[in-house]
Amino acid sequence: MELQAVLFDLDGVVTDTAKYHFTAWRNLARRIGIDIDEDFNESLKGIERMQSLERILVHGGREQDYSQEEKERLAQEKNEEYVSLLAGLTPEDTYPGIKELLLELRERRIPAVIASASKNAPLILEALRLNEHFHAIVDPGGIPGKPAPDIFLQGAKLAGADPAHCIGIEDSQAGIEAIKAAGMHAVGIGEAGILAPSGADLVCSSTKELTLRLLLDSSGMAYKR
Repeated sequence: MELQAVLFDLDGVVTDTAKYHFTAWRNLARRIGIDIDEDFNESLKGIERMQSLERILVHGGREQDYSQEEKERLAQEKNEEYVSLLAGLTPEDTYPGIKELLLELRERRIPAVIASASKNAPLILEALRLNEHFHAIVDPGGIPGKPAPDIFLQGAKLAGADPAHCIGIEDSQAGIEAIKAAGMHAVGIGEAGILAPSGADLVCSSTKELTLRLLLDSSGMAYKR
């Protein structure tokens, strides 16, 4: 079976912007009288902006206190702070092994696609100087959030690939569930005890382990020669 595309989550797979998300969400939450910690922030991984805000409001017992318009304003405030924090992002912030894997995929003409809930993916890839290595970036606007499979199915479509011939790489439970729901081979980055029960076919403790050979061996696929 031919490998036709590899789909990457962004935060926690290509780079670490989770710390910036946490800072921005924590500061926003404090302004409205809610405390969140890093453990709670783990539950926001892979979740799009408005869903994350809803979880924070429920956590603080304030889900009924804001209109939809007010919620959108709060989410925008968070994003503005997050974007300002991204100013410090450089190519050195790319996770180990990722650029090497992208170069391998490019050499074999296997499309790499970003399938992330982040609306700031183009900005982040530009800061990392990785734009040219990706065939496409899925626009998450209007797409149901993970664990729904839609963002991965759209990524496969952009690559002209059959989902069954794709590999998805994620670091969150919701992301792994989304990959499997899309009918793809799922590779998790993180703790096996957390990601394996979500359906990950392979779990790597670090992106340093990722190589094209590992992806092919774990999926039983091959590249077109």
